[in-house]
Formats: sequence, C-alpha cells, structure tokens
Amino acid sequence: ANWNPLGEETFYRKLELYSMEWGLREDLRDCVVAAAPYGGPIALLRHSRREKTSGARPLLEIYSASGLLLASVPWKSGRLVHLGWTAGEDLLCIQEDGTVLVYNLFCEFKRHFSMGNEVLQNHVLEAQVFHTEFGTGVAILTGALRFSLATNIDDLKLRRLPEVPGLQKPPPCWAVLSQDRVTMVLLAVGQELFLLDNTSCSVVSPPGLSPSAGPFLHMAVSFTHRHLALFSDSGTVWMGMASLKEKFCEFNTGIRSPPKQMVWCTRPRSRQRAVVLAWERQLMVVGNSSECIRFVLDEDSHLVPELDGVRILSRTSHEFLHEIPEASQEIFRIASMAPGALLLEAQKEYEKESQKADEYLREIREQQLLPEAVGQCIEAAGYEHEPDTQKSLLRAASFGKCFLDKFPPEGFVRMCQDLRVLNAIRDYQIGIPLTFTQYKQLTIEVLLDRLVLRRLYPLAIRICEFLRLPEIQGVSRILAHWACYKVQQKDKSDEEVAQAINQKLGDTPGISYSDIATRAYDCGRAELAIKLLEYEPRSGEQVPLLLKMKRSKLALGKAIESGDTDLASLGAFWGLGKLLGNILGSARAPWECCEFPQFCRHQERETLKDLYNQDDNHQELGNFHVHSGYSEKRIEGRVAALQNALDEFYKAKNDFAAKATEEQIKLLRLQRHLQEDLDKPYLDLSLHDTVSTLILDGHHKRAEQLYREFRIPDKRYWWLKISALATRGDWEEMEKFSKSKKSPIGYLPFVEVAVKHHNRYEAKKYAPRVPPEQRVKAFVLVGDLEQAADAAIERKNEAEMNLVLSRCSAGTDGAVAEKL
Repeated sequence: ANWNPLGEETFYRKLELYSMEWGLREDLRDCVVAAAPYGGPIALLRHSRREKTSGARPLLEIYSASGLLLASVPWKSGRLVHLGWTAGEDLLCIQEDGTVLVYNLFCEFKRHFSMGNEVLQNHVLEAQVFHTEFGTGVAILTGALRFSLATNIDDLKLRRLPEVPGLQKPPPCWAVLSQDRVTMVLLAVGQELFLLDNTSCSVVSPPGLSPSAGPFLHMAVSFTHRHLALFSDSGTVWMGMASLKEKFCEFNTGIRSPPKQMVWCTRPRSRQRAVVLAWERQLMVVGNSSECIRFVLDEDSHLVPELDGVRILSRTSHEFLHEIPEASQEIFRIASMAPGALLLEAQKEYEKESQKADEYLREIREQQLLPEAVGQCIEAAGYEHEPDTQKSLLRAASFGKCFLDKFPPEGFVRMCQDLRVLNAIRDYQIGIPLTFTQYKQLTIEVLLDRLVLRRLYPLAIRICEFLRLPEIQGVSRILAHWACYKVQQKDKSDEEVAQAINQKLGDTPGISYSDIATRAYDCGRAELAIKLLEYEPRSGEQVPLLLKMKRSKLALGKAIESGDTDLASLGAFWGLGKLLGNILGSARAPWECCEFPQFCRHQERETLKDLYNQDDNHQELGNFHVHSGYSEKRIEGRVAALQNALDEFYKAKNDFAAKATEEQIKLLRLQRHLQEDLDKPYLDLSLHDTVSTLILDGHHKRAEQLYREFRIPDKRYWWLKISALATRGDWEEMEKFSKSKKSPIGYLPFVEVAVKHHNRYEAKKYAPRVPPEQRVKAFVLVGDLEQAADAAIERKNEAEMNLVLSRCSAGTDGAVAEKL
C-alpha cells in the first residue's frame, strides 16, 4: 500500500523511523540544522536566523536521530554560517570570521582552526562540509567572492581557488565535486557553469541540456560524488554524471520557484537514478521516467542524503524514503510468481496446516529454484525495517533450507546476527537507524566506535560478545575506552575510581593500565594515576609515566624491584639529571665521561638541551634544533626550529651547516606554496626530487625558478630535466630543450635516456649531434651499425671497430662486418 511507482520497474516507499519528541517550538527553517549521515546525530542552533531578542543567546543542541537530547550549550561565539559533521561524528561550526570550532557529540569543545587571514578580512558568506577519500573537508565562499577549501581538516592545507571572471555577486548555487582524487568547485552564474580546480577556471556545459532551460538555481551532488543534478528556473531538472560527460535524463517539474533542498535518492547498483526536491509543502521524486512521485508535507522538513535513500526530518517525525530493493520487489509485488514469493506463501500455508504449502513447494522444486528462493528471502529480510516482516522472511528461508541437502548455512546465520545488531541500535533509546546497506558499508568496527563515542559501553560489549569478536578488537578495547572516560568523572574519590576500574577490568587481555593512568594524569588526577599504575603488571610501563609525573623516587623503587637493569639505569639517570640540574650554574660537569648525555638523547631531550646550553655547545645545539624540527608535524614549527638551528650554527662558526640550513628553510617554504597551489605533496622531498616532480607534472616554469633560485649546477639540472621528460614521455619538449642552448652534458645522455625508455626513434635524432669521440657508442646504442662502422673507420680506432663487430650478426650485418 505504501509503494509508489517511478517508471515501470522501480518503486519507492517512505518508512517512519521515529516519532520525534524533541519538543521543538520553532519550525526547522528558523534553525541551522545539520544531520550526520549513516543514521547520525542531529545538531540544531535555535533562533540564530531570527532577530536577536533582548539578551537571549542562541542554543546549540545535539539530538540522537530519534529526537533524544544528547547535550546542549548556549552559543557564545561569533555569528554562525554553517554546521556540518565529520566522518568521525564531530560537529564543525563555521563562523563568519573563518574560525571553525570542533565539538564532540556532547557539546564538549575539542579544538578550533582558522580558514586563513584572507577569510578573516573578507568574512565567510557561505560554507559547505564535504567528505572524500582524503577525509572531511570544508569549502567556503568569502566576501571577496573567492573560494577556498581544505580537503582534510585533520591535515589542514588551505587552497585558494582561481577567481571567477565577471562574478559580481554570490552565485545562486555551487557544490564541491571530487573526481580522480582532485577536489573542485562547480558554480552556476546565470546559464553558465564554471569549474574551479587548483590552477584554472573553465566554463563547462551539461550535455543534452534542453534549450528552454533557463539560469541554474540549484545543484546537488550524489552521496558518492559520481552524479550531479541541476535545477533551472524553467523548472527543469537535468541529471547526469558529475564529470559532465553523460546525461541520464531531464524532467520538467512544472514548478519554477527553486526548491528549498534537492538531494539524490539512489540505491547502490540501481538502474534508476532519482532526485528528491523539497518545497514548502511538497516533496517530489523525479527520475528517468515521464512520471514523478509527489508527497504532501504537513510541516517544515529537512532532507538528509544517505547512501541508499533520504532521511526526512520534521518537528514530529523522522522518515526514510528509499527505492525498494529488487529482492523485496520480487517477493512482495502483487501476484508475484518469483521463487522467494512462492516460498513465503508456502511457509505461511504450512503454519496454517494447509496442503497448499506442498503445492507451492513442489512448484519451486520442479523449476529447481529452491536455493534461489531461500537466498531471496534471506536478502529481503535485511532490507526490511519491521522485525515481524524480518522474522516472516527468515522463517520462510529456514523452511526452504529443510528441503535442501547442501545449502551453506553461513549466509542465514550472518543475516540473523546482523539483523539482531541492527534492531538493537535502531531502538528509540539508542537512535541509530542504520539500514542493512549502510551497516555493511560502515563495518562493525566503525559502528562499535560510534557506540563508544555515545558512551553506550554496555551495548557495545554485548554486541562484541554476541558476534564473538576477538577480545583485543572488541571487549578489551571498549573497556579501555570506558576506563578513560571514568577517570574524567570528578564526583568520586581517586580510591573509588581506581577500585571500580580494577574491579571491572581485572586482568582482561589487551588492557593497558598505564594508558588509563596517562589519561588520568592528563586530566590533572596524578594521585589516581599512581593508584592505577599499581595494577599495571609491567614495570616497563610504570617507570616512564612515574618519571613524567616527577615521582623519581617511586620510579627508581619500581625499577629496582623489577630487577631490570635498563629500567634501574633509567630511574637513576633521571634522578641524577634532576640533582645535577640544580648545580649546573655552579660547576661544569664532565658529561662526556658518562652515559648521561646518551640517555638524555633517547629519553630526555629537554635535559640534553640544558646541558648543551650550559656548555655553550652551539654545534650540538644546532643539531638538536634540526632533530626537533623534523619531529614537528606543522611546517611553521619546523621552520621555527630550523631558524633556531641556523642561529646556533652561525655562533658555532660552521658556515657550511648554516648555509645548508638556510637553503633548507627556503626550500620548505617554497614546497609549502607548491603544495597549496598544486594540491600535491611536495614537503620533505629533496631539491632534486622537487625539480623532477615539477617537470614530471609539466610545471616547467616552476622547475626553472628552483634551478635559478638554488643555483643548481647546469650539468645536474640538464640531467634532471631530460630524465624527467623521458619518464613523462614528453619527447617534443625534450627536443625543444636540447635546442634551447648548447648542452653542458653533451648529447650522448639524450641518446642514453631515450634508449633506456625504449624510444630509439627519438634517440636517433641526437646521435649525429654527439661529438666524434662518443659517436660510435651513440650509433651502437640506437642500433645503427652502419653509421657506427663509418664513424669508427673515420677515427681509425681499432677498439671502436671491434665494438661494432661484436654487435654484428652474420645474417643481417654481413656487409658492415665485411667493411670493417
């Protein structure tokens, strides 16, 4: 009854997931809304789009998908432009000044980052959060009408995209595309589409677009970034590949006003491509069919695209609109004679003790379709949301299995387990409405991580035990997360918390008490950390943390108790370092005569720095800063450390080290600009590798700039360039380069490089230009033995003649051999 046809073979249905009881007084249009994919949480910022009332602060709230409040906090930061979720279910709050605040599921602040100084000056007009294989990214449009984006917020590299010619006001619509590991922005200006990549802005046009289609008002990219939909002011929806190389279909909605939202609603591997459009009180599903599906919306709604459908949020309900999978269609379609449908009927008749069960079963067995029927019922059970329907289908599959001799049971058992897990997490109190397709894409490991993030430790442990996952991957890992959360609770004494943790964890394999103690110490609970370390059976894990906590006496005692001489040395050296650190100002210690500096080099870098400072050992201080610089993840920190090293090398009067460090700083800064401009990793490449990579990618002017700036010797640069050009297969550029000026390396290398890359045709071009003393070798390399023989005879060189003779074969080179 709730199936809606789209075309002849495809049906869509809308299921109610939850009746929402979140008590919203406002319409969703009066809030900034963001819902995470894969049945994720919902973030709301209330009142943010209304005029500010006297002293009222907007409220940031996070709900589960079933409408249960997880956390809320008054919004005290700047003006919010956009909310979005990361792949790890952290909330991103993008502000007008370009600052992005990161919160966890419980509105606890984690960190922040900036989208750059230019954004700070020009402000953010619009923003989008997107997901690619690189991670979670952020794209923004600034007040200067320029786009900037970061493809991975965990490894922030900001890219400013090229300017759009003639853009005078914000575009009516834009979207982020990801193709062939390159992230781009597509935007509409009137009837034109502009594609912005790292270096260029190009005009593109969708193939087969109707001439009557007016300016574009809305666009939508599919969940997988493979498909694109465009809505024009004539009411036409164009659907095709995101690469704009193929058109799927076009549909005229008859509504010229732009929809509030437009999202894709397509099941993986489906032949039907459909888009859902939402207006104020109407929902429309259009695809490659002359008809469409219309739903009336009783209240303001918000669409959330998913891998295999669309979630529809409103004040009172949470629904899921999706295409009915083929297995379900085959079984439940009216008057279906599919084997799965007949098996389901046979099982129902069997329960009624009717003889019709035998008739249905005989019909399936005569066609030898019983294995297919059982498989259909198992598959369809996964796609059903109601437990009663799932049970009915699984009972039919179990009934059919009884009449098969060699049907493998693993698929049936796995489906029963998966549905048990899915039904548990779909419960209203949990509120994660995953479909079977989403669950398989997400994997059980990620699902367990999400339960841990929600602090649903008992459920996560029960699922691990039910699925019989290995303890280290399952129960142990979850208990460790629980213990780390437990040490943050300040309402109980250190003794109570330590006992509770030990009572729950005991000697569970894979649990490290030292990791939990480290978390307690980081939370400012040093005494709790010491109590937890008492349960750590490995002394090697106890001593380093005790030393970090500056409990050197306790650490030394533990080290001696362990009987491990290395640990005892560690504790003793630490104590010695602290003791001698107090007298560094009064006497110079002969550090080189003991092992203490060696210990510090591996364990106590800061103490080592103090020793070098005390001794005015500028050379070693410089080395120390270089080593520290390369442990820095961010380029700014590395450059700062190298700058300190440069100062120390100058003080040590080591001109070579100072010059090398100065050049490295210059190279790092240049590599950072290359990485930002070209969106390709250049950091940590050597100078030669950087030049080679630039030439391989066709950036000859940039390579030339490095050659001049770093004064690369001519011979070395020519070798680098011809090698890279040959690898790239750019023979035309190589020939042009050979004629640019006289080659400082001669022309034999050109021959050798071309032959190495199996292109004798190109190699022959350079052989005549090789000087006489190398010409015979060049002609032999290109396989021209006749010219090689002539050159050898002309030079009257016996060794060269013998070389040519050794390459001659009796059958084909007789004349050349006779001549020699």
